[in-house]
Amino acid sequence: MTNTSLDLNRLAAVDARRAAKLLKGVRAAALAGKQPPAAPRPEIGESWRRMLNSGVDPDRGSRAHLLTVEETERRRQSSPLRDILPVLREGLLPAVDETLHIMVVSDAEGRLLWREGHSSILRKADRLGFEVGADWDEDLVGTNGVGTTLVARRPVQVFSAEHFVSTHHDWTCAGAPVHDPRDGRLLGVIDVSGPLVTMHPATLTWVASVARLAESELRNRHLMSLERLRTVAAPVLCRLSGRALAVDPHGWPTAVTGMLPPDRLPLPKSFGPGRVWLPALGDCTVEPLPGGWLIRIEDARPAGAVSRLVLDVSRPRRWSATVSGAAGSWSQELSPRHAELLFLLAMSRAGRSAAELAGDIFGDPTRTVTVRAELSRMRRTLAGVLAHRPYRFTEDVRVEVIQPDHPANLLPHSTAPAVIRARTAGLPPAAA
Repeated sequence: MTNTSLDLNRLAAVDARRAAKLLKGVRAAALAGKQPPAAPRPEIGESWRRMLNSGVDPDRGSRAHLLTVEETERRRQSSPLRDILPVLREGLLPAVDETLHIMVVSDAEGRLLWREGHSSILRKADRLGFEVGADWDEDLVGTNGVGTTLVARRPVQVFSAEHFVSTHHDWTCAGAPVHDPRDGRLLGVIDVSGPLVTMHPATLTWVASVARLAESELRNRHLMSLERLRTVAAPVLCRLSGRALAVDPHGWPTAVTGMLPPDRLPLPKSFGPGRVWLPALGDCTVEPLPGGWLIRIEDARPAGAVSRLVLDVSRPRRWSATVSGAAGSWSQELSPRHAELLFLLAMSRAGRSAAELAGDIFGDPTRTVTVRAELSRMRRTLAGVLAHRPYRFTEDVRVEVIQPDHPANLLPHSTAPAVIRARTAGLPPAAA
């Protein structure tokens, strides 16, 4: 057999037992460092490399203690995913019960918060430790539809021996991430799992579609809350002179006076009533409103206020930028694309043109429109930190990069050629 990459359609075209046997041969060769009879699918191969680097036991994996009932309930009550359970149940449960599957919903740490489906499969899942309160992070249980999806931040299907740990080889699973449309934060994963004989390549598309439907429901709920805040804020703003705006707790503006409507404002974690400095607005006075905040802009932001930026890419699925200066500090979680761009700019303090960054990210220097749009958004958010022509960090800002312990864990979701080269060649200096 030639060493071509496997795909789900090819696996589905053969008997499930034969497909599992083929995958076991591929996995055994990969564990032994030998040439496999066929290359694993890219997302699976990347996960296996992470598992080998992190020392996961391929025969047993590990198990963390289950969350207590009280902690599980606390996480459920605080999770926005609780509000979309009816959407998930309507989109998934009728089919999963009929096809001997179960539906699982995890939080962003890989802890299983909800689980429903066919009773016989639930009992089998219990024996595997696939139960409410369990931790299914990749670093514990290896390649799987929950943990691997959290790292990749895209839908992932794992079939039989594509699971790194051998005790999971009788299972097939398909997971899709759910993001909060208010701030892009990863909320968790929707996963559909079942016996390996139930594998079908269309399962992943189905689960991903329900995840997008769930995000759409969250977006609609957010728009309704913004409209409620606008109803309260508009009469207040009409009576004010100067520049002012109303924002929700996530920084989304609903009404303004004396200024153009801004994009979403990144708010400090300790944001509250009183005097505060915001990087995009300067010195402000903040007052509470029902469902949000009234922000009155006082003075222009002083030049040179930002002195330091810490780019944290050490964690596998939560990247952030923390800006500090004389007026204090604030942090902003980063999307995968923004984390890539800031990392590449940190590697090249002299700056990169839009064409150079397009080549770094896409391998295609003509894709400058996308790069310019993303950097325009970041420059509005990171006011005073980024310059252009070329794109770079401003000279008076000290940049520090918090790195992962192993180069292979650097932005593991990224397929950008420049990031892949950095994983191979090693990481940049910790500070620039």
